[in-house]
Amino acid sequence: MKANQSRQSPVEWEESASLLPQAGRDLPAGRHQFHKERLMAHIQQDSRRGEHMATAGSDRPKNRGFRMPRLAIALPVAALAVAGAVVAGTALSGGAGAQLADVATGPALTTQVSPASAKGLNQLIDQISLAASAEPRPVMKPGQYVYIESQSADTFVQSTDDKSSLASHALHKRQIWHSADGTKGWLIDPAVNESPEGETLSLPDEQGHPFKASLNGPSYDFLTTLPTDPDELLKMIYKEERGHGNSPDQQAFTTIGDLLGESYPPAELYSALFRTAAKIPGVVVVDDAQDAIGRTGVAVARLDETSGERQEWIFDKKTHVFLGERTVQVEEVSEYGVAMKPGTVLYTDAITDRAIVDGMKQTPGQKA
Repeated sequence: MKANQSRQSPVEWEESASLLPQAGRDLPAGRHQFHKERLMAHIQQDSRRGEHMATAGSDRPKNRGFRMPRLAIALPVAALAVAGAVVAGTALSGGAGAQLADVATGPALTTQVSPASAKGLNQLIDQISLAASAEPRPVMKPGQYVYIESQSADTFVQSTDDKSSLASHALHKRQIWHSADGTKGWLIDPAVNESPEGETLSLPDEQGHPFKASLNGPSYDFLTTLPTDPDELLKMIYKEERGHGNSPDQQAFTTIGDLLGESYPPAELYSALFRTAAKIPGVVVVDDAQDAIGRTGVAVARLDETSGERQEWIFDKKTHVFLGERTVQVEEVSEYGVAMKPGTVLYTDAITDRAIVDGMKQTPGQKA
């Protein structure tokens, strides 16, 4: 997942730590489940992008939602505040930060903003749900791991010689592993990791507490406990996410989207997630969408009216299999004095493999 979304463009920190409580209010209480070391990699990543935070405060629109990147694991709000102060200090002092594994950068990602309509939504959801229920979904065994491989790219604001502009991380492979209980994991993502070998996700939080699964940091075991009745599931999501995000409806849509991306919902729940999403006001169909590797499809989408961003879940038009997602700017806003025009692709990915494997860092077909 990806505003308060976990599936969007890189973190946009405010110019000083004193502004961080606003960010904390937008972030779901359970979204940041792991250790602050996990975010430090993102801090180092952002510090390489330039000095724009130091001079941007007056240009930031007042009602612009705080946007998180797509994180494999996120942090408690307390850790966010600690790490945010480090970010602000590094940016203001001009520190370079540690070097992460390189990903090529280029111009902003763009696309045509396709029209959206609620017409045909229920029929499309029925087709998607049937396709989801027909997908093979092996039950995880003790000691096994969920493996998800994707291709992703994102657009962000960078600064050079006090001049800010939009840039993007080139399309790159991302691989993630999670144990059934979520306490063990590994991430390989050159836009995040310091090393091409990746980094462990098998650490406690900043207080030494073990990982505890939730809607915003789900494990396979946790997902097996969720209701599969769409009305019950949606009621639970609204309750758990109360007060989070730019609106209750957008937060509910984002939460479901997170479960579709880098998790492994059991078969009955996977089908139910789509039927649940159809009950959220404002959900629409986008007939023409494209994932990160160019596969065309139809999208189930929702516009965040606060940020002007539209989150799209993309499905194959014939098989209705989930392909990936993207977040597209559909209303012009200003990011640190830089115009974010309609058609800017803030984040895009394509799921290329999702499987159960027998060992950490093992890929499908490979022996542990």
